[in-house]
Amino acid sequence: MWFKNLQIYRLPAPWNFSPEQMEEALQSQAFTPASSNELLRQGWDSPRGNGKLVHVVNKQMLMMLGTEKKLLPSSVINQVAKARAAELEEQQGFPPGKKAMKELKERVADELLPRAFSIRGNVWTWIDPVNGWLVVDAASPSKADDVIKLLLKAVDKLPLESLRVQQSPVAVMTGWLQSDEAPYNFTIDQDTELRATGESKAAVRYVKHSLDPEDIRRHIANGKQCTRLAMTWNSRISFVLTEQLAVKGIKPLDVIKENETITYSDDERFDNDIMLMTGELAKMLTDLVEALGGEAKA
Repeated sequence: MWFKNLQIYRLPAPWNFSPEQMEEALQSQAFTPASSNELLRQGWDSPRGNGKLVHVVNKQMLMMLGTEKKLLPSSVINQVAKARAAELEEQQGFPPGKKAMKELKERVADELLPRAFSIRGNVWTWIDPVNGWLVVDAASPSKADDVIKLLLKAVDKLPLESLRVQQSPVAVMTGWLQSDEAPYNFTIDQDTELRATGESKAAVRYVKHSLDPEDIRRHIANGKQCTRLAMTWNSRISFVLTEQLAVKGIKPLDVIKENETITYSDDERFDNDIMLMTGELAKMLTDLVEALGGEAKA
């Protein structure tokens, strides 16, 4: 198992908060299935299905936010409400007004909710108390926000901050492309996005396409800056760095897979993956922060 996307936060390093303390703190926000009249339910679920909310491998903590969401499309509500409104019009001789129609839609939604389909989802979170990383496997900041909000409710006075670096990711990535030179331990791959800073918001995207330095420099000279850049770290992990300092599309490369330990059970294989992933990503994040000028303290 490997995280696909990283929304990155900082904790004190080392962070002296034990897995037992975290387990106890999360219990108050443990996941339970949604009731028939709930549209959304979130809570901490067991990463390995054994009832424990914190899975620990080599001091690394792995947690999972469980979500259950009812699917009740507005088009279905509107369709049923429209039919009900037609019946009312026939009975009373005039169509329901704006306020009555709003109340009708609310009643229809309440009636349909117990029969709505449910979708379960999970968002994984990794805490590295040794190096002070808290990472949410989420493609969007809003999904990570759901995790952070619930974590802040569970853990009193959590000393959590967003990752801040000394230099703007946009400026640094643009500089790498302009000089056609990647920082130490990194290489530049074949995907990137250059976007104009003016009102036009014009953008040029390269997808699995060789980046010709002269073409790139011409775009930069015309006012475009790099907002997404595909890179490889240490020939071991490929990813895309974004202007928001998120890491997306993570792929462990063959050099890592070749070194994986052969295991004989699902639990052993899972723990081996987590140990390998957290060890490699912790080193990669350290190098990435250094390449962006180092960490900026509050």
